[in-house]
Amino acid sequence: MTAYPERQVAKAAGWSRRTGAFSAVLLLTAWVGHHYGLVETGGFLWVLALVALLALLALLFAGFALARLWSHGAIGGRDLSVGALLAVLVLAPYGVAGYRIASYPTLRDISTDLDNPPRLDISSRTVGMNVLAPLTPGEERLQAEIYPSVTGHRYDLPFDETLAAVQTVLDRRGWAVVGEMPGPQEGQTEATITALATSFVLDLPADVAIRITTDGETTLVDMRSASRYGRHDLGDNAERIVAFLAELDQEVSAQIGTTAAQ
Repeated sequence: MTAYPERQVAKAAGWSRRTGAFSAVLLLTAWVGHHYGLVETGGFLWVLALVALLALLALLFAGFALARLWSHGAIGGRDLSVGALLAVLVLAPYGVAGYRIASYPTLRDISTDLDNPPRLDISSRTVGMNVLAPLTPGEERLQAEIYPSVTGHRYDLPFDETLAAVQTVLDRRGWAVVGEMPGPQEGQTEATITALATSFVLDLPADVAIRITTDGETTLVDMRSASRYGRHDLGDNAERIVAFLAELDQEVSAQIGTTAAQ
């Protein structure tokens, strides 16, 4: 009777599965905690770095296990497959972030008016957050070149109706207004609303200012959005401004249509 040697178990496969699972659980837990305000953004960013390191480690373990399976016929294919799959899923958002870093300029403060940007409320900014500073000429050229659609919008509406439309869009988006919401006053020609917005997936905070100005028979709306964390906004601020003003266009059109119907 032929005796077959007992197949060895690739220990690295088990470590790949455990490390990949831990990175996925840690990412989900940190995201939920940050989303509901239980984890501060600074700590959340450190956890994200740790998660990426763990996921890469899981892939490394999977590579070692695969080599053992290939050369020695060891056992552990299921564990290394699970570990590698979890690691890839965890690292997918990092891959998207890397693509955006390569595709978009290194900017973190975007405004529709580069000469006179709307004033932000920085009273809640603390040590460790980005310091607001005037854009350099090079940064201004980059914004104008990469984000040509980031411009102020002009409306054929009186000041108070434009202000009401801006408030409606703000409420719909759920941005937290900082300070008191300016109300329409007789003879008022300018108002600035400041708010706190967050990015789509990671809920990273950004300060936003929306300035409404009377300009002759029309009203001009300018916006500014500045990230609180990170040297690169991944294109988030420009997308936020463009999306808000596009939604404001629709709201203004609806108001004009309602007024015309009456």
